[in-house]
Amino acid sequence: MKERITVDSIEQIKERIYNLVLDSQRGLRNCHHIDIRIEASESKFAMAQKGAPKESGEESRMSLGVRVIAGDVFRATGYFGSHLGLPDLRNIEKIIQKGIEHAWRRALANASWKAEMKRVLDSIGESIQSTSLEVIEIHKDIVALDFKEDPRAIPLQTIIKEAVGVSESVEKLYESLGYNMIYLYTTFVRELFVSSEGVLIDQTYPLTEGFAHIVLGDESHYDHLGAKCGWEAIYGENPFNRNFRDFAIGLAKETIELSKAEVLPSTSKEVVVVTDPHFNALLAHEIIGHPVEADRALKMETAYAGRSWLFRGFIENQIGKRVASDLVTAYSDASLTGYGQYKYDSEGVRAKKVVHIDRGIFRGFLNSRETAAILGEEPNGAMRATDAYLIPLIRMTNTVIAPGNRNPEDIIKEIDDGYYLVSHRTPSIGESRENFSISARRVYKIKNGELVKLYRSGGITSDSRDYLMKVDAVGNDFLIIPMPNCGKGSPMQALRVGNGGPTMRSRARLT
Repeated sequence: MKERITVDSIEQIKERIYNLVLDSQRGLRNCHHIDIRIEASESKFAMAQKGAPKESGEESRMSLGVRVIAGDVFRATGYFGSHLGLPDLRNIEKIIQKGIEHAWRRALANASWKAEMKRVLDSIGESIQSTSLEVIEIHKDIVALDFKEDPRAIPLQTIIKEAVGVSESVEKLYESLGYNMIYLYTTFVRELFVSSEGVLIDQTYPLTEGFAHIVLGDESHYDHLGAKCGWEAIYGENPFNRNFRDFAIGLAKETIELSKAEVLPSTSKEVVVVTDPHFNALLAHEIIGHPVEADRALKMETAYAGRSWLFRGFIENQIGKRVASDLVTAYSDASLTGYGQYKYDSEGVRAKKVVHIDRGIFRGFLNSRETAAILGEEPNGAMRATDAYLIPLIRMTNTVIAPGNRNPEDIIKEIDDGYYLVSHRTPSIGESRENFSISARRVYKIKNGELVKLYRSGGITSDSRDYLMKVDAVGNDFLIIPMPNCGKGSPMQALRVGNGGPTMRSRARLT
């Protein structure tokens, strides 16, 4: 069998890397911190279209990321990132040493530039500060998520057969008049983090995902099913508790039904709206999850991702203020089962549950060690990268709206005139996430507590704070939805996160 990179390749090198990092700092002038991230993965995928195989493959990858903080009067960060091949493993110490030296030179150059900009910009330059990291607890740990069916042991032909079979089943529903694309993906990932502070974290996890895209006429719908587990996710062990075939068939039947429905009329005034957990996953993602990322709040992301409606500045912000009704609590928790599940982030920080909104009062942000130092907070482990060669960013984890105690059916029955929105589609969000427009896959007219008519191609729009303030009922049907393509950064990093919540009732305009 041909030799290749596997997740076990990390086992061969991790102690050598640990010792190398501890030794390297002593030999570099004004070097204050070094950390190394190495990631290896083994993946397989298959795609089918209209009942026929389209594409499939398997690959193994490894990448390296280096961060160095260096400088004299001013300190700054320098990065180095690279993909690694099998020959690189034989010279891994030399490659990492070169990466450290490259990042160190960048850090010194950045520190010099910061000092010069602070000098020439006068009062404006007061915002330029030396980079520092908040102190953390030093961990040495090995972490492995449980699974039943190892992705590495699933034959590629099994994945192809499943994708083609699901696509064939969907194709039969609309007698070849539509289009479907089915994609299955499974991977096993190992992440190593080492720092000059003595941190050594070795984490492994599986991930399995199914994607279905259905088109019929001018109706086009797609959805994802998946979990951080093995191949068992395809057979029902996932947040939806459905096997992927039934999931895809259900989406196709919805698309057929919606192709016959009327378009939702818009309204100039607010109406009563009830939103289901699937819709609220995207709502939580857009108006809570991204705004609570501290790099956005501190304007580090402004140029390519926007700011936060929760933090205009150190004097004018929403910390300790009411931003929602007392029925609304929202938090991030990386210990929950979902795509945002992990134990340590890309800085070796142990992830913590972070309450953002406590019964309507805004409490705080997801942070990095650097932003924690700026804000005077404890690091909470939210710094992550899509791959080791990319720069880590502050990312939401499993960021959700907490459940209430109401029966969802009763929430609807109390409404004389309103609308029920089921499953999310597309968001359109204000620059600071201060307002939103989110479309739903299905919208039902509610009359006298009953669902009386189905609409398509509609959604709601509102000011974020106003919408949360008007929530007057929260259900007990909490659900975390897999969100596979959260985008952030430049270059763009698409990361899998978890979002969710229960059924909620508020007021908004129809769009």
